[in-house]
Amino acid sequence: MVQSDLDRQIAQLRRCEIITESEVKELCNKAREIFIEESNVQRVDAPVTICGDIHGQFYDLQELFTVGGECPDTNYLFMGDFVDRGFYSVETFLLLLALKVRYPDRISLLRGNHESRQITQVYGFYDECMRKYGSANVWRYCCDVFDYMSLVAIIDDRILCVHGGLSPVVNTVDQIRTIDRKQEVPHEGAMCDLLWSDPEDITGWGLSPRGAGYLFGSDVVQAFLHTNRLDLVARAHQLVMEGYKHMFDKTCVTVWSAPNYCYRCGNVAAILEFDENLASSFKIFEAAPQEARGTPTAKRPAPDYFL
Repeated sequence: MVQSDLDRQIAQLRRCEIITESEVKELCNKAREIFIEESNVQRVDAPVTICGDIHGQFYDLQELFTVGGECPDTNYLFMGDFVDRGFYSVETFLLLLALKVRYPDRISLLRGNHESRQITQVYGFYDECMRKYGSANVWRYCCDVFDYMSLVAIIDDRILCVHGGLSPVVNTVDQIRTIDRKQEVPHEGAMCDLLWSDPEDITGWGLSPRGAGYLFGSDVVQAFLHTNRLDLVARAHQLVMEGYKHMFDKTCVTVWSAPNYCYRCGNVAAILEFDENLASSFKIFEAAPQEARGTPTAKRPAPDYFL
């Protein structure tokens, strides 16, 4: 892939303009080559800015870059759920993928529970690909990439970043390294739990109302951090009205980066910045102003579903 072509595609995607199907295929092939080299547990160095769910809210992703700095000037770690629900999953995911191919050491992309064939057929990404490209090919190329994305990242050997949370069958980070991640997200087991679980004010483990993954309490987090000599679990996956939420004496933090989620929830969004000494600070941002937004290709109400 010629760098000038890639720069042109990035510029195009930044304007929320789609690239051709053949360009998507080439981009996805290149991205897959990069992801193949990355471990289930991706090592990330500070300084880095971590981000939660984006869900196809392209103009709010632009707002995120305005607040946090453009890539590659800022190092980014996105914790999954790039697609579904918003109107611009195609442009959102392809822009992040193009940035990954262009600046592989400056941006890390983890897999979320929505980076899945089954989920995207229900919550919007599949339909959007069909609408914008007239076939399922682009959806297939992207789903193939999903299968290769890392499951967790560890910042400076101290902070575990994961889309969902912990798993009752995973006690050590080394156990995560042994998972065969190159597959559709399973309905149960370690990989499923990492992408679906949620922290809750309980003791031990509980059944998740989501129907996948588990609820886990502060004792679970403390034990995991102690065993693996870590300080913090950072995750996304849950809408937080204030953009972020600390739990369990600040040993677990949820970061949510989709403001006014589904174009109607009224929440603010946040990103979490770590400097080179791992000192942390949140940046809060609101949805992009209406005049900065394009008009969705299909005029339709925001989808009426929550997971």
